[in-house]
Amino acid sequence: MDVTHSPIGIPRSRVRQLMAASVGNVVEWYDWYAYTFLSIYFAEQVFAKSDNPLLPLLSALAIFAVGFFFRPLGGLLVGAFADRYGRKAAMTFTIILMGAGSLLLAVTPTYAAAGVLAPIILTLARLIQGLSVGGEFAAATTFLVESAPPGRRGLFSSFQYVSTTIGQLLASGLAAVLATSLSKADMSSYGWRIPFVIGAVISLVGLWIRKGADETSAVAAEIKEGKVRRPSLFEFFKVYPSKAFTIIGITVAGTVAYYTWTSFLPTYAQLTVGFDKAESLTVGTISLVFFMVLQPLLGMLSDKIGRRPMLIAFGVAFVVLPVPLLNALSNSFASLLLIQCAGMVFLGCFTSVSAAVNSELFPTRVRASGAGFPYSLTVAIFGGTAPLIGTYLKDVGNPELFPWYMSALALVSTLVYVFVLKETKDQPLS
Repeated sequence: MDVTHSPIGIPRSRVRQLMAASVGNVVEWYDWYAYTFLSIYFAEQVFAKSDNPLLPLLSALAIFAVGFFFRPLGGLLVGAFADRYGRKAAMTFTIILMGAGSLLLAVTPTYAAAGVLAPIILTLARLIQGLSVGGEFAAATTFLVESAPPGRRGLFSSFQYVSTTIGQLLASGLAAVLATSLSKADMSSYGWRIPFVIGAVISLVGLWIRKGADETSAVAAEIKEGKVRRPSLFEFFKVYPSKAFTIIGITVAGTVAYYTWTSFLPTYAQLTVGFDKAESLTVGTISLVFFMVLQPLLGMLSDKIGRRPMLIAFGVAFVVLPVPLLNALSNSFASLLLIQCAGMVFLGCFTSVSAAVNSELFPTRVRASGAGFPYSLTVAIFGGTAPLIGTYLKDVGNPELFPWYMSALALVSTLVYVFVLKETKDQPLS
């Protein structure tokens, strides 16, 4: 029994677990999001020039989406690995993989220097990162929830997106600093490489920190000792198909809202109302700080009132709000900041509980693969394509359809929250 507690009443050993998952997760998501914030700068360098100025950016965003389609594979393979051999081993593997992908991005040649090899290398790096991020969610979220004391799973779950947001903040903040301190020509020629070099270096720091974590899956130890049979690759789906489909329904609206509001909105403002590139990155950074602070507060609230009310509040808000909010965008710093923060209040009702809800649906034996694969598959199909769809609709002259697309998907998820999902906050982890 833990006798030494932190100032917030959580045993210090649990806090160490929380930090091990979170710090490594910061590194993972910093590397992942650096691509999003910098794509508008390196697109013209890596892809062939075109008469259509949007075509290189569309190509970069298409590769962003392709990377997402390797996330389900990472969720499946690394999730199965985590179920069989433990969460700690899986998290060690994912952070090594992410560092390798970031280093490859940093040394990607220009199209002028290497021709078609340049976008091929960029794609390969993104696929490596896709495998890593898909596996990271499967392993790290189950690790976080399994490490939580009784009645604190919502709080611990929220640190999945606290750490994710810190990674985004580092990526967007560094991008903003570079964009304001370097000329546009310097930013496009070499400035965009700097964050990827840094990402590769700090991956080593995350690897060192994760080596001090304690394993949370007793089942993995029993499998290693030969006491129980190892789960098959798709056992989570064969035994619990309804739970797998429930995670898909839970995630559809959340992933589109998340990638739009936390990553794509600054670019969307640039495309639709001509918002300044550097200023849009600054707005994104400020709003991400606000979003990060919300996570543990909403996570603790879910431990009191439940996961289901939080998700319903999110779903209803994103059925109603995207159209008026995105149509209200103007070429004003205050306008973009207010709209981004308003959406994030309700988005936090999803992100703060997502890891807890997904993990609480499955038993330990298949928790990582069961929570990781359906979630990553949904993120790939809907989250990864959100920036591409938004940019494409602008290119064909119909940007006003994008918020309607978001609202339609939010309606689907809201029906799942209301009619399918059962409350899980008081259920013990099996």
